Amino acid sequence: MGRHRGAGLGGGHDEREQTLNQLLVEMDGFESNDGVILVAATNRPDVLDPALLRPGRFDRRVVVGLPDVRGREEILRVHVKKVPVSDDTNLNVLARGTPGFSGADLANMVNEAALSAARMNRKQVTMYDFELAKDKVLMGAERKSMLLTDEEKKVTAYHESGHALVSYLRDHSDPIHKVTIIPRGMALGVTVYLPDDRHNYTREYLETRLATLYGGRVAEEIYLNQMSTGAGSDIERATEMARAMVCEYGMSRLGPLTFGKKEEQIFLGREIAQHRDFSEETARQIDLEVRRLIDEAYQGAHTLVEANSGPMHRLAAALLERETIDAEEVRMLIEGKELPPMRSNLATPSDTGSGTPQQVLKPESRSGPGFPEGSPSPA
Repeated sequence: MGRHRGAGLGGGHDEREQTLNQLLVEMDGFESNDGVILVAATNRPDVLDPALLRPGRFDRRVVVGLPDVRGREEILRVHVKKVPVSDDTNLNVLARGTPGFSGADLANMVNEAALSAARMNRKQVTMYDFELAKDKVLMGAERKSMLLTDEEKKVTAYHESGHALVSYLRDHSDPIHKVTIIPRGMALGVTVYLPDDRHNYTREYLETRLATLYGGRVAEEIYLNQMSTGAGSDIERATEMARAMVCEYGMSRLGPLTFGKKEEQIFLGREIAQHRDFSEETARQIDLEVRRLIDEAYQGAHTLVEANSGPMHRLAAALLERETIDAEEVRMLIEGKELPPMRSNLATPSDTGSGTPQQVLKPESRSGPGFPEGSPSPA
């Protein structure tokens, strides 16, 4: 109802605008409406009519954003009160591994974890159930019916190992949480991280992110002597990030300038087109700077992956054998240590206890920083 007026191409005398005009008149206080409190909410503040937000119309604005890590942990505590959880459940790790989750997402995750425990005939919900539920909410259910050839599994294993290795060895990145080659959603494998809640990003952090995104493609080229379509999403995200560094964040040799002004066409939903406010020569320099950032990240990833062939082969072999490895196992493999025997995470039908879930590494167990966005890196 409060959408920007004048959105129509052929005039603005539609019924919605008449309603908004009357609403604004009533809010101005010309009528003596004592005891009337007006409450409104929107999830699209960018398209509201400016007249609604002028002083005197609404006395108070309350911005309800997505919860931070502390908020997510407290929300989880509220929802797990109704669920019997085992002693190994670490809500702090779950909160750190779910950046961008809303309260509804967290409630859904707890419900999915309880369903997982019920399927396994467990009396309590374990950390393993929460990890399964988090992955399902974040990336979709496991595609168990999807049959991969041995060659596809090998490509995915080296691809994800490349992401994990570059992330582990580079500074200014978030800690690795786990690496898996189990297909989920549209991804054949995923490297998951435990990021901190960040509100701004340094140039070093973004450069590390670029290098990590190219770790998978580089690993395929060096150790399998081939390229696959699995790196398509990584390349797309890296290109967008590099262009934003040049055109929006001023992190290039072109200096602290922004290039390209978005045209706010309200009847098209805003931000549909982009106005070009720079010359052909500047456009060429922008392309060169984007290329330079991508090339530097690619070469940095190539150097690390090529110089650490032993850890790469160990990571890939462990993924092919176990399908999923956690952060502690990644650290042991890179350092050349032998992994302990595999433990089953699945409870038998006669199991009435809490099961034997795989212990999830706490983020402090890694010595150096790792990589982000909370957002997994699909193969």
